[in-house]
Amino acid sequence: MHIAFDAKRVYQNGTGLGHYSRTLVSSLARYFPQHQYTLLAPKLTNRFDDTVYENISTVVPQHFPGTLFKAAWRSRGVVKELKPMGVNLYHGLSHEIPVGIQSSGIPSVVTMHDLIFERYPAQYKLADRLIHRNKIKYAAKHANRVIAISKQTRDDLVEIYKIPENKIDICYQSCNPSFAVKVPEAEKERVKKQYGLPEKYFLYVGSIIERKNLLTICEAIKLLDDKLDIPLVAIGEGRAYKEKVKAFIREHGLEGKVILLSEQEAARSAPGFRSAADFPAIYQSAVCMIYPSYFEGFGIPVLEALWSGLPTITSNVSCMPETGGDAAYYVDPGSAGEMAMAFERIAGDAALRARMIEKGYRHAATFSQEACAKAVMNVYESVI
Repeated sequence: MHIAFDAKRVYQNGTGLGHYSRTLVSSLARYFPQHQYTLLAPKLTNRFDDTVYENISTVVPQHFPGTLFKAAWRSRGVVKELKPMGVNLYHGLSHEIPVGIQSSGIPSVVTMHDLIFERYPAQYKLADRLIHRNKIKYAAKHANRVIAISKQTRDDLVEIYKIPENKIDICYQSCNPSFAVKVPEAEKERVKKQYGLPEKYFLYVGSIIERKNLLTICEAIKLLDDKLDIPLVAIGEGRAYKEKVKAFIREHGLEGKVILLSEQEAARSAPGFRSAADFPAIYQSAVCMIYPSYFEGFGIPVLEALWSGLPTITSNVSCMPETGGDAAYYVDPGSAGEMAMAFERIAGDAALRARMIEKGYRHAATFSQEACAKAVMNVYESVI
C-alpha cells in the first residue's frame, strides 16, 4: 500500500498537531515496513528527518503554480499528483483533506483532533472559526473514514456536526518514545544545571492560554504559601493570557515560586529545548506534572508524564479521564484549593507517588506506538 499524508504539520508545527503527525508517521513506518509512505509538504524544516526511514519519502511542490502558491497546492493542487505517484490512500492528519479528492478515485481518511473552537468560540477570531468549520465539515463529508483521537472528539463531531457515529473510528495517539526511556541521573543533573532548575519542582507543560488554566495553578501555589517550598516550572508560550499570569505572579510576589522556563535565556538558546530533546529529563526530574485544562482533544502532556514515571494531576472533565485512566489524580479545574491539596498530598506521600507511577506505566502502555499505529492501519485497510 502507498499512503500519502498532508505533511504540513509534520514539518512546520512544534506543538500537539506536529507531535501527533510525526509520531504516527514514524510509528507506521516502523511497525508496518511493508508499506510506502509519502509526505506531501509545502515547506521543509528540520523538525523531521525522513532519511531515517527507507519507506518514507517527502514531496514538495515542483512546478508552477504550486511552487509559488504552496497553500493552494496543499489544499487543492496536490490531488492531480496522487495517481501519477501511485498513491492508494490519502490521510489528512489535521482536520482537512484537499478539495476534490473525492473525485480522484483515491480513498481518504482524516484525523479530527478537537472542536475546541466550537466549545470556546470567544477564544478564536470569527474568520478563523469559519475557516476551521468549513474545512472540518468538508473533510468529514467527503473522507471515507474519520479518525477521532478520543471519545470526547467523536462525541463532539456527532453532537455539533451531526456526523454519523458509524463513520468515525476512535484511534488514540501515542507520544515520543523518548519519554519512556529512563534518563540517567547524570543527564538529569546536566539538564537541571543547564536550565537553572531547582532541586524539586512541580511541572506544567502546554500553551499559556486561558483554556489550559495556568493562572489557577499559580493561585494554588499562592495558597500553599510556606507550607510547601516547591516551585512550579512552566513550559509554554502565550500572549494576552500569559501577560495576565505574569501580572498575577508580580502582584503576589511569586517570582521565585513560578518559573516561566520558556522565557529564560538558557531555554531560548538551547537546541535541546527547542527540539524538546531535553524534555524527558525535565519531566523525570519533577515531583509531579499538573495539567488542569478545561478542555482538550487528548491532552498529550498527560501521556508524556505517565510514560516518564511522573505522578500527574489533571482535570476531571473533557477527555482527561480517558488519557489519565486510573493513574492520574483528578481535580476540579476551577478549584485552586483542590490543586493545592493535590500538590501537598503528592509531595508528602512517597507511597502514593509510587502507586501513581506504577499505574501510570501500566496505563501508558495501552497507548504504545505499536498499538496506536495498528489502530490507524486497521482504518486504512477498511477503505482499501
